[in-house]
Amino acid sequence: MGREAVITRKTKETDIKMTLIMDGSGKAEIDTGIGFFDHMLEGFAKHGFFDLSVSVKGDLKVDGHHTVEDCGIVLGKAIQEAVGEKKGIRRYGYFLLPMDDALVACAVDLCGRPYLNENFAFPTQQIGELDTQLIHEFFYAVSYSAGMNLHIKVLDGTNSHHIAEAMFKAFAKALDMATGFDGRITDVLSTKGML
Repeated sequence: MGREAVITRKTKETDIKMTLIMDGSGKAEIDTGIGFFDHMLEGFAKHGFFDLSVSVKGDLKVDGHHTVEDCGIVLGKAIQEAVGEKKGIRRYGYFLLPMDDALVACAVDLCGRPYLNENFAFPTQQIGELDTQLIHEFFYAVSYSAGMNLHIKVLDGTNSHHIAEAMFKAFAKALDMATGFDGRITDVLSTKGML
């Protein structure tokens, strides 16, 4: 069996089922009820070469907050479970991604300690049906649930769509690098002997 996880989370606010295959080909089946968020998760899967299936029934009559944040929680748990003991993986990953006017840097450390360092700034409050404030909530939830250091820096950009898309794709590329194997690493990449 490959590196994969199936995670479900059901609360009074959301009902989520997610399947993540780390060593995939970029296939995505996403239905969160928020079109632009679906597009971001599809880009994450495609550019990280992850196979990702996400089905969400959320309280969108309230707003998108619970849906987006809870998806972040579930994705973080899925990453943590799929990567497992982290033996042989690079642990660190980084990427600098341009998308037209936008330029985003992302760095990941799968160290077991959650930390988000970011400087998200969007020219608009909405992208389609997605409140841009929720992008912070998503990445915070991912970093916390996965136990990863996650740094995302928007270095340039004037178009909210491009900035957000560059963020999700840069994260995908950095995570793909961090979860990749290096033949020189026989255990975990830590002087402590564990991550």
